[in-house]
Amino acid sequence: MTARITTVTFQGIDVIEVEVQVSITTGLPALNIVGLADKAVSEARERVRSALTALGLSLPPKRITVNLSPADLAKEGSHFDLPIALGLLAAMDVISEEELMPFIVLGELALDGRISPVTGVLPAAIHAQVKDRNILCPKPQGGEAVWAGDLDVLAPHDLLELVNHFKGRHILARPDPIKAQAQHPTDKLDLRDIRGQESAKRALEIAAAGNHNLLLCGPPGAGKSMLARRLPGILPPLDAYEALEVSMIHSIAGTLPEGGLMTERPFRDPHHSASMPALIGGGHRVRPGEVSLAHLGILFLDELPEYNRPALEALRQPLESGRAEIARANAHVSYPARVQLIAAMNPCRCGHLDDAALACSRAPKCAESYRDKISGPLLDRIDLHLDVPPVSPADLHLPPAPEGTEDVKRRVFAAREIQRARYHNHGFRTNAEADGELLLKISMPDQAGKNLLLEATNKLKLSARGYHRVLRVARTLADLAGVNQVRAEHIAESLSYRPNIIRKEKSAFAV
Repeated sequence: MTARITTVTFQGIDVIEVEVQVSITTGLPALNIVGLADKAVSEARERVRSALTALGLSLPPKRITVNLSPADLAKEGSHFDLPIALGLLAAMDVISEEELMPFIVLGELALDGRISPVTGVLPAAIHAQVKDRNILCPKPQGGEAVWAGDLDVLAPHDLLELVNHFKGRHILARPDPIKAQAQHPTDKLDLRDIRGQESAKRALEIAAAGNHNLLLCGPPGAGKSMLARRLPGILPPLDAYEALEVSMIHSIAGTLPEGGLMTERPFRDPHHSASMPALIGGGHRVRPGEVSLAHLGILFLDELPEYNRPALEALRQPLESGRAEIARANAHVSYPARVQLIAAMNPCRCGHLDDAALACSRAPKCAESYRDKISGPLLDRIDLHLDVPPVSPADLHLPPAPEGTEDVKRRVFAAREIQRARYHNHGFRTNAEADGELLLKISMPDQAGKNLLLEATNKLKLSARGYHRVLRVARTLADLAGVNQVRAEHIAESLSYRPNIIRKEKSAFAV
């Protein structure tokens, strides 16, 4: 007696079909699982045995072999429990194998027969839709699976409910889609809460309009974190395609809200003690890192120099290519990682470099050693560098600013709409992604702007990457102003956000 059930395994967000082959033959009683399974899959034999016992069934006293094909592909995860159990039920003629053939099956079994949630249901459902198949998944994730499209979704609570469905005793209804709540609600965070810091608010608006990376440098209490946490409130929501793309990553990682879809742009703010696998991805069981979980959203790194140096350097490639590549001896996994990096840092370890009354006795040496933790190539990938001065007591007593989040959001949305129309046929969305001949074509300034840019490139010793990032920011400034031609004033403002902060601090102390 044999049976075949289809399930999947994952490499990054790529879905690979796996056939669970169950054979019951004469021989000494045993249940063996073969096919390069990890420990979680091997332990399925005990969970499956107990779940079938709860159903009132016992395994036949024969030799049972479960093969996970292709056998040379590593399998990991608890979602193989349910397909193995259904394969056994089909081989024992409890349910019909033919009825199970159209389904891709995922689910973990509890000892009492309940079907528990697993990771990866959404990408598996999208794969099933593409392959013209159906999906069978745990009940809490039925609302997640139906977002994949017009496919049959079975989401039973337990194994008994599923058997009754296939026996025709109790037919399961298709789950309803459930929208997820915003992961980080921003409706109460308004830019009016921030007193002073008008130049920082302007930089935040530019970063939001063009999806540019931003570095805020200033003393403690200047409002750097407050500014960063108000950025999601002025960003446009995810469109339908982006929501699916982001939700697939969070489904693989197991961080997708129950039964829902990501509707707000992710905002990830890992602690500065995060390791390289935590930031980039990897680990014993390869999982997406923070840079992938922030895909199409914001990765906020507070206290930037306090992060592990190798972890920061590993960010350089994802920031440039938009993908996190994780190479292992037995696998190569790639996750999307198109993020907007917002970083904040103090000017030195004590944080009061510019205030002689508060600065420590090691200034300016402490500033040099503190900033040396951040490499030039990483700084070169950040479009906007801004010094955030301390807030004066007079500013703290000012009334709220006349412009709040809603006012800035309207301008950002208008600029994003211009970019959406401009790049509609080019495969990307914002000015921060523009490159090559297209960037030069859309961002070439007028004659005065060309002269200013040439002079600044020579004086500031801008790299080719820095030159292109100046053009990208200038293009965003022109979009915010609603003009087609990049002008000298746009180039000038863009250049003001690319100071050589290390050289600037050294020269300040040399005076």
